Amino acid sequence: MGLVIEAQNLTHNYPDGSTAIRDVTLSIEDGEQVAVIGANGSGKSTLQLVLGGLIAPSAGTVRYFEETENAEAVRDRVGVLLQDPNDYLFNTTIREDIEYGPAQLGIPQQAATQRVEELATDLCLHDLLDRPPFRLSGGEKQRAAIASVLAFEPEVLLLDEPFGAVDAHYRERIRKLVTNHKGTVVLFTPSLEHIPELAKRVILIGKDGSTVADGTVRDILTNKSLLAENGLRPPAMVQLFEGILDQGELPLTIEDARQYLLNERE
Repeated sequence: MGLVIEAQNLTHNYPDGSTAIRDVTLSIEDGEQVAVIGANGSGKSTLQLVLGGLIAPSAGTVRYFEETENAEAVRDRVGVLLQDPNDYLFNTTIREDIEYGPAQLGIPQQAATQRVEELATDLCLHDLLDRPPFRLSGGEKQRAAIASVLAFEPEVLLLDEPFGAVDAHYRERIRKLVTNHKGTVVLFTPSLEHIPELAKRVILIGKDGSTVADGTVRDILTNKSLLAENGLRPPAMVQLFEGILDQGELPLTIEDARQYLLNERE
């Protein structure tokens, strides 16, 4: 597998003089599922903007697909979902918003229409397609924004809090779409609860905006002291079993816990 994103010594300073990210170096390989975690204010969203080519770093470089440092040259290969779904919903109807990306890339109308129908089914959007964005709830906007990013089938997804305003039923649908994505997924979040089901690797950003740790989901999410030092708490499942298990691996997911309990009964 080749590198799809390679960042070297990224720093970004805002006009007020504050430093959002500091000397961040990371690499993402083709097909990886990676979670970038950190407390609120640690610079995760800024890092996403820099990696997505939406803002330029104050220092450092980002290279894409081992080919170029020009983010515009790979705009059709990298999909960026920002925190605010309103950034994606600006047309007369939700259908037009979802079709916008494919239209900009010259994707034939028939193929674009088919993609809209598929995403509308996956994200339960059929009843919303002909509504204007301002008539949608926060969760509905979130689903529509995700559809607009997925519509042009980018090779790399950079997702900032995709579950933000979504209830449990739709959260599961989004999770399936993300985990079934054929390319690379990088999730930016302060919440650790869904990471074991969405990622294989975790990059931890510290309170000062620098890279603190890079390792497997288990290594990072079960390291209570490391997380505490950086303003985070382990997932609820880890906290629950921490006081129960004297030895062995702590369950990270409901399925892990179910399997542990079944083994205990045998």
